[in-house]
Amino acid sequence: MRMLLVEDTEDVATAVVESFGRRGDAVDCVGTVADALASLDVQSYDIAILDIQLPDGMGTDVLRAMRKAGRAIPVLMLTARGEVETRIATLDQGADDYMVKPFDLGELHARVRALVRRNGPELTASIACGDIIYDCAACELTVAGQSVTLTRREYSLLEILLTNRGRVVTKEHIHARMFSFNEEDVGLNTIETYIARLRRKIEGSRVSIRTLRGLGYQLVADD
Repeated sequence: MRMLLVEDTEDVATAVVESFGRRGDAVDCVGTVADALASLDVQSYDIAILDIQLPDGMGTDVLRAMRKAGRAIPVLMLTARGEVETRIATLDQGADDYMVKPFDLGELHARVRALVRRNGPELTASIACGDIIYDCAACELTVAGQSVTLTRREYSLLEILLTNRGRVVTKEHIHARMFSFNEEDVGLNTIETYIARLRRKIEGSRVSIRTLRGLGYQLVADD
């Protein structure tokens, strides 16, 4: 999952980035309205998490710009203010959810998954394909009834393929969902390495990853 975090409080931003990073999500973190808009101009996201108070404006400025441009990705607002009027106003401007600081990271993860599930590809509590079952919340995989441990990047790749199972996913799309801006030095060929590693981890199952030359990859369950 690729997300945009707009948060200028360093400790909060670090905690959120590290928390989602541990499960393999790619987080682009910026601290101003200007940087948020610049990021949105060059990258698509599964979700945006916006702080309301920013050095050069308001998170709602980013929200309004997104909705005006027709970007329908889910938006979760963060703020230290808990007034009912503020929450109502933010939701009325197009936000999908709202959390008041300080917040629990576990709850933030749950709300993000719920928003992405509601607005994007399938991201349920668990996804089954053939004889493999992936628990998205716990990042746990069973293959033919046996527990299999993956690295955080392998979990990220598996989630991308599972939510698009049966469909061809380009190498560029996988790269964009696995790596953030601060990992720009990671080349597209790295995806081939992770595909090979994941294939070995699910070897012996009724699920395979097909390579379609010049097109991408396709996760399929064998009959």
